[in-house]
Amino acid sequence: MSTDSPDNEENYDSSMIQKLEGLEGVRKRPDMYIGDTNERGLHHCVFEIVDNSIDEALAGHCNEIKVILNVDGSCSIQDDGRGIPVDMHPKYNMPALELVLTNLHAGGKFGKGAYQVSGGLHGVGAKCVNAVSVWFIAEVRREGKVHQMEFSRGITTEKLKVAGDSDTTGTKITFMPDDEIFTETREFKFDLLAKRLRELAFLNPGVKISLQEDKNNQKEEFLFENGISEYVTYLNQNKTCLIEEPIYFTGEAEAETGNGNIVTEVAFTYNDSFSDQLYAYANSIHNIEGGTHLSGFRTALTRVINNYARQNDLLKEKEISLTGDDVREGLTAVISVKVPEPRFEGQTKTKLSNREVDGIVQKIVGEKMKHHFEINPDQAKSIIEKVVNAARAREAARKARETVRKGALSGGGVAWKTSRLF
Repeated sequence: MSTDSPDNEENYDSSMIQKLEGLEGVRKRPDMYIGDTNERGLHHCVFEIVDNSIDEALAGHCNEIKVILNVDGSCSIQDDGRGIPVDMHPKYNMPALELVLTNLHAGGKFGKGAYQVSGGLHGVGAKCVNAVSVWFIAEVRREGKVHQMEFSRGITTEKLKVAGDSDTTGTKITFMPDDEIFTETREFKFDLLAKRLRELAFLNPGVKISLQEDKNNQKEEFLFENGISEYVTYLNQNKTCLIEEPIYFTGEAEAETGNGNIVTEVAFTYNDSFSDQLYAYANSIHNIEGGTHLSGFRTALTRVINNYARQNDLLKEKEISLTGDDVREGLTAVISVKVPEPRFEGQTKTKLSNREVDGIVQKIVGEKMKHHFEINPDQAKSIIEKVVNAARAREAARKARETVRKGALSGGGVAWKTSRLF
């Protein structure tokens, strides 16, 4: 049978193959890089730049981060880190600053020389923001000078120049979102940004993070010395907790890959509600879909509580074992891991997928939590009584449902079937 048709008369050859240059690919498919082109994607641009500053903090080189919403609608993010390198790159014959802001997959986070742990992985974040901005200005303070470059929609418009002297170091990025990309809104929301910046301050104790909106003269500063323990307390500020202070512990173990240690930090408490709040982070990135660190915590929590309840006769021998749903009722937990070679699902990093993290978190949480319960039996008893009551309520509800079903089968349902036979 002939396959000739008008549709395939047109030749499919090399002339039809396109290669997008520079950051054209980001502008062509922005959703792939920043999540979407609505409110979420707009704010994600701010967080991509802030995350670079947080990586400097994780490396021990940054103590303060400022986010400023300017009157003209642009946003500035400034830190006191080392400053992006500005010297000429020996291979690509352009300033390092220009390389990392205009070329995908260029950055200092692939090897372990500049960053042992980082949230940025792919060399994509900052240049994506550059690509979706009408204008983008990078100001770097290092080596006694203020260096500046300007861009528009991912293309260099002003070459690197020295704009003045400086006795400090750091990077300042200012960008104006592009109305060709963000067609619904280009207005940053103070409260939405404040929520994430507060979260980052909890996760990075000792780092001062401020948010300022010039138009309405709003300002908030976040600085926490007790990290995720304070975070758990903050999450429970309007609830009645079963224990006075959150349970906190940390530990580390070498990754199977041999690329360094994975550090695990956990803080949790229980309140008198029936719902749970679980927040999982890897290298300060909020993994809203969880991942292996969250699954490791859940498994260890369920196992330790079951074992302790049985061994201390808080759960009778004939009673059913406690499930994950039982042990999470009223639980508020923050799980934060630092992973040298993290693997995430997607550029927006919603889920951690490193398999070895599950086992490491299980081991650390299991050992530390068992020890904590042994030296704090009153806390253990309060928590387990809450969990056992949840299990008993679940079992009672199950039996009630079975009774209703049996009643339906032996009553009207069977009578209806019998009547249909005649």
